[in-house]
Amino acid sequence: MSTENPRKWRFTWEAQSHVPNLRLFIFDSYTRPSVQCQNLKVHLNPSQSLVLVSWFEELEVSLRVPTPRVLVDPESPVSFRAFDDHIEVKLVLLLPVDHPIVSSFDSVLNLSEGRENAVFDALKPLEMDSDLKSLSSSGGVHFYCRSCSFKLTKSPLRHFVEMPSVDWREVADNWFGTCCCSFGGISEKLVTGYAKSYTCAEGICQLSFTTLTLCKDDLVEWKSRDQVGCQPSDSGADINGDNGFGEASLDSRSQCGGVITCDDPSEETQASDREKFMHFKNENIAGKFRCGVNEEETNDDASSCLLPESDLPKNVPSAPGCCDHEKSHVLNHIDEDHTHHVSETKETKANQKCLLNGFLGNVFMVRSFNRSVDVEWIEYVCPQCSSLLGAYPYGNGYAPVDSGVRLFKCYISTCMPVGGSGDLFRAYTLERMFTNQLLESAKDESSYRTVVKDVKTKSPLLQIVLLNPNSWSCAGYCVDAESDTGPVSSMYLHPVIKVLFSDCSNSTESQSRMIEEWETKNLADEVFMLTRQLKELIKSLVSRKDLLPASYSCLQGLSLSSMRR
Repeated sequence: MSTENPRKWRFTWEAQSHVPNLRLFIFDSYTRPSVQCQNLKVHLNPSQSLVLVSWFEELEVSLRVPTPRVLVDPESPVSFRAFDDHIEVKLVLLLPVDHPIVSSFDSVLNLSEGRENAVFDALKPLEMDSDLKSLSSSGGVHFYCRSCSFKLTKSPLRHFVEMPSVDWREVADNWFGTCCCSFGGISEKLVTGYAKSYTCAEGICQLSFTTLTLCKDDLVEWKSRDQVGCQPSDSGADINGDNGFGEASLDSRSQCGGVITCDDPSEETQASDREKFMHFKNENIAGKFRCGVNEEETNDDASSCLLPESDLPKNVPSAPGCCDHEKSHVLNHIDEDHTHHVSETKETKANQKCLLNGFLGNVFMVRSFNRSVDVEWIEYVCPQCSSLLGAYPYGNGYAPVDSGVRLFKCYISTCMPVGGSGDLFRAYTLERMFTNQLLESAKDESSYRTVVKDVKTKSPLLQIVLLNPNSWSCAGYCVDAESDTGPVSSMYLHPVIKVLFSDCSNSTESQSRMIEEWETKNLADEVFMLTRQLKELIKSLVSRKDLLPASYSCLQGLSLSSMRR
């Protein structure tokens, strides 16, 4: 009999938001139902949450298909039809699948125990505000690699803040305008001041929808792509210039600690010195020093007025001569020593200029308008298993540029065991994060066509067209109605988006040109992602092609698939 192995028959349930209909596709790889499935019958069994399908093909074939947890109207007739490559069944719903009553159906019936927990996590929307509240109230959180459970952080993190919007330049311009003759100057000062003041401080974690930004000093093991060494000091350089002070220590040969050298090239020492110097600069220079000496009594040779040793970087001595009370006087002292010219009115430090181009944008999916040409994104991998965990910005000889490493929520856990009930990120997957970002992009740009490119090579790797952002779906294998009379597992519809896509990873040069032309002609959105993420997404899209019959697999030369949201 041709149904000795009924598991060859697959089924997929599909519904649309706000539409009270539910469609069922039943198909296999080689049967032609329109010809071979004679005397087709379909019967709905609401008490057992089953659809029974039978036909004659030499002998009678009977299959059982579990129905998802929805409110089906048992009084409405069931419609069905056999096509060349599938059988289609339509049921009428009492309420659409996204109706609030349906959404709370399981919780009302107290069905959220055991195996269903994972299902409800997948149905729960991803919310950054909820993450921020949960992390802030946790009392301290370690982060772990989801692949091998390696503990990534030195000590529990307790301070969590929201990552600033990547649109702060646009916001400032909207408030104050862009004309330098009016309030535009304020806008520029705000933007420049933000870029100067931004840094990833140890012990503070910044959250966005897709990432956590940690200071590299909070990680158990930190190694940049190449351990960037210091560069010799240049008498013509200034601290806010290209050489910067971020990766160097302060030389004791200067009276006020202004000369930057490479006395200690180790990453750890440099980071420590940088933090102390930033503390020294921000706290002690920003106003008058309390020295216990009258201003009239001070002069360039005074030795009785010294900055507290505790406020100075370790490599900076309590040198005589640093005695001025005003911030500008201290800065002028450094000028007089012919070391490095420091001024608040100077240009933004080189490694922070990248901020002005918006490089802080979401590295999970970098938008074309905030991709900086000055920054290269480097993959950050687990020190133990080398699984991808995130990325960090490299530029101007600094890695990371702002001392921050971005960890993707879909690759980390907040507790042990990984994925346990206490894991705040257990509902995050690469697919869901990408889908939400794609929907956000479509909403902002009114563009339903996207070309996803490699963030390093800038080559297009994925074409994607959003067809329907509000679909619901679930799939599985049919069960032989005669040989298996046991209970059928519960089915849950998952929110998905339906898309057309094309894998461009192996495109020729001429095909790449065609993609560029398609992008220009259709005003497609352009985004950039890491290579390994893109390959994983493409693999997921290809696997989801098989959830519908072959007649639904292609449209306009692109493949039809779906992604969870």
